[in-house]
Amino acid sequence: MPKITLSPRMIGVLVPIVSAVFGLLVGAIVMMVSGYDPIAGYGALWEGMVGTPRAFGETLRTMIPLVLAGLSVAFAFRTGLFNIGVEGQLLVGWFASVWAGYALHLPSVLHIPLSILGAAIAGGIWGVIPGFLKGKFKVNEVIVTIMLNYVALYLTYDFIKRFLDAGNEKSYDIQETASLASTMLSNITGGSRLHWGIVVALIMAVLMWFLIDRTALGYELKAVGFNTHASQYAGMKVSRNIVLSMSIAGAFAGIGGAMEGLGTFQNMTAMSSFTGIGFDGIAVALLGGNNAFGILLAALLFGGLKSAAPQMNFTANVPSELINVIIAFIIFFVASSYVLRWLLSRLSKEGK
Repeated sequence: MPKITLSPRMIGVLVPIVSAVFGLLVGAIVMMVSGYDPIAGYGALWEGMVGTPRAFGETLRTMIPLVLAGLSVAFAFRTGLFNIGVEGQLLVGWFASVWAGYALHLPSVLHIPLSILGAAIAGGIWGVIPGFLKGKFKVNEVIVTIMLNYVALYLTYDFIKRFLDAGNEKSYDIQETASLASTMLSNITGGSRLHWGIVVALIMAVLMWFLIDRTALGYELKAVGFNTHASQYAGMKVSRNIVLSMSIAGAFAGIGGAMEGLGTFQNMTAMSSFTGIGFDGIAVALLGGNNAFGILLAALLFGGLKSAAPQMNFTANVPSELINVIIAFIIFFVASSYVLRWLLSRLSKEGK
C-alpha cells in the first residue's frame, strides 16, 4: 500500500490540528478517570461554543482579544524575540483606550479610531522599554517583559483609583461615541456581547501578515531576528529594529486591551490580578504556528473553550476548570511538535 505524501507545508498545518485533537482526547481520559461522562461534557462544551447564536456570538467576542494577544506574541517571535509582556501591554492599552473614550468628546468617526490609536501607542511604548534594553544593553527581553507585567498591573490600578475612579474600583464608563458595542451584531447573535472589535481583529491579522511577509520592513525585522551579526554586517540597524519589533508587538497587545475597554466592558476595573488574556495569547500563537491566519483559528478554538467552560459545569456537572487542563495538554502537544512532525513524516513518502 503506497504511503500518503505529505509536504512539509502540509505537516506544518497538521501539527496544530493533531495537537488540538490529542489535547481533547487526553481531556476525555481525564474526565473518565475523574468519574465524569466525556460525551456529556463535550456535548455541553459544543453547545456552549456554537449551539445557539448567542453562544457563537460569545465565542467570537472572547476570541477578539485573544487574536490581538496572539498576534503580539507571534510578531515578536517571527522577529527573533520573546514577548512575555503581552499582559502588561494589554493592560496599559486598555487603560489608555478607556481614558480617551471617557475624556475626549468627539464624533464617533474620530473618537473610536483615536481611542484605539491611544491604546496602540500605550502598548507600543510599553514594548519599547524591553526593546530598548535588549537592543542597547543586551538585556534579556523575557525577564524585562515579565517584570513589566507587574508594573503595568499596579500602575493601571493606581491610575484608575487616582484619576478615573467611579466607585467600586471601576473607571467611569466611556462615552457612547467611543463604544464598539453593536446592537445589530447583538441582535444577530441572540443578545450576545459581540461587538465591532471582531472587524478590528480581522484587519489586524491581515495587517500583521502583510507587514511581516510582504514588506521590506518585515524582511529586515525577520533578518535581524534570524542572525543579528549577519544583519549588522549587511548594514541593518539591529538595535533600531529590535526596538521597532517590540513596539509593534506591544501595539498589537494594546489594541487587544482596547477591544475589552471599548467593546466588551465599556470601562476598566482596577485589577489586583492579571486578566490571563496575555498569557493565553502565548498559547494561541503557538497553536496558530505564529501565522496570522492560524492565530485566527486558534483564537476561535480557545475563545470557544473559554466562553463555553461554564456550560460544561451547569449542563454536564463537569468542572469548568477542566478546560485549563485541556488547554495545557494542547500546548504540551504543540511544544512536542518535533515528535508529531516525525510521526507525520513517517506517513509520508518524504519521510523515507
